[in-house]
Amino acid sequence: MQLSRLVSFFKTMGDPTRLRMIKLLAEGPLHGQAIAGKLGLTPPTITHHLHKLREVNVVYQRRDGNTIYFYLNKPVMDHYAAALTDLTEQAEKEKDRKEAAERQKVIDHFFTCEGRLKHLPAQRKKKLIVLEHMLKGLKKGEKYEEKQLNEYIKKFHDDYAAIRREFIIHNYMYRENGIYELNPEEMWAKE
Repeated sequence: MQLSRLVSFFKTMGDPTRLRMIKLLAEGPLHGQAIAGKLGLTPPTITHHLHKLREVNVVYQRRDGNTIYFYLNKPVMDHYAAALTDLTEQAEKEKDRKEAAERQKVIDHFFTCEGRLKHLPAQRKKKLIVLEHMLKGLKKGEKYEEKQLNEYIKKFHDDYAAIRREFIIHNYMYRENGIYELNPEEMWAKE
């Protein structure tokens, strides 16, 4: 859908009176006098707002004798809702793609081709990316003795004590009686 049409639709829908009219018409068709009475507005005001809603095809009218009834065009409403959802999903995908590329750039910078950590970044955001990358080989729910964890960390860096401390400091793991276990991801430090 064209962006200009979406903008026009949402500008039109951004008026409180029009939203109240949409709510009324969602319950069923009404004529202009009924809408004016229910909203406590004058017929010319209702005519103005109905004209705006017709411009974006949200309402349509049908004549019954001398009375004109206004109907909510639900397929059009659904179409614009779907278009907005698509737009937000596209934005989310683009954001995720950029974040993944940024994470990969950090990993490429701080790890050698063999997967060894060159040095721990000073910047918190980059440090968290590096630590999370190192945690990928550990299993959730599994308990690790300190010696096991040290051997695992040595694959990445010789200063296993410093890395182990970082895991604890940033809530990636918890330690009890020399046994380490991954925390749920909700507890992990955030960038």
